[in-house]
Amino acid sequence: MHDNVKQMGGGALDRFRQRYGLVLEWVVMFLMVALAVEVTLGIVFRTLGQSLVWYDEVASVLLAWLTFYGSALASVKRGHIGCPEVVDQLPPQAKYWVNVFSQVLVLAFFALLGWVGLSILPILATDALVSLPWVPMSFVQSVIPVSSVLILLAETLNLVDLLRHQGAAADPLAEGLH
Repeated sequence: MHDNVKQMGGGALDRFRQRYGLVLEWVVMFLMVALAVEVTLGIVFRTLGQSLVWYDEVASVLLAWLTFYGSALASVKRGHIGCPEVVDQLPPQAKYWVNVFSQVLVLAFFALLGWVGLSILPILATDALVSLPWVPMSFVQSVIPVSSVLILLAETLNLVDLLRHQGAAADPLAEGLH
């Protein structure tokens, strides 16, 4: 992607995408390190016969957060699984509209997911983690609407790229799908 950005002149949107991706990389790295430390502590304490009560529940939460924020990072980098071989068989105009339609579907899905995720937070306001009752479940589940917004931003950037390069010979979204 970076070589392609340089060839296209690299505008403000491209610089924003790079910085946005860098922030998400740091978030994902932090979560990976936190999960690794937490699992290591769990193993050490279990080996010493002093199992941590909160180990399993926190590891599950960290893994879920890593998955959601990692998905946002994959969206920025256009790294989600795709099937460009099928779309590549279409004529250029049809290929363009199929790509636009698929981007709109992705945006609609994550808008819906974010809205539903946000609407369940008040329902979970009185619940907490079992092993750490001071951690509200609404905080744990906030990853759904937050990551949905992050993915919406990334996928909107992808749609803007697609619309900006309508007449380009190469599909700007296909580069990250292989």
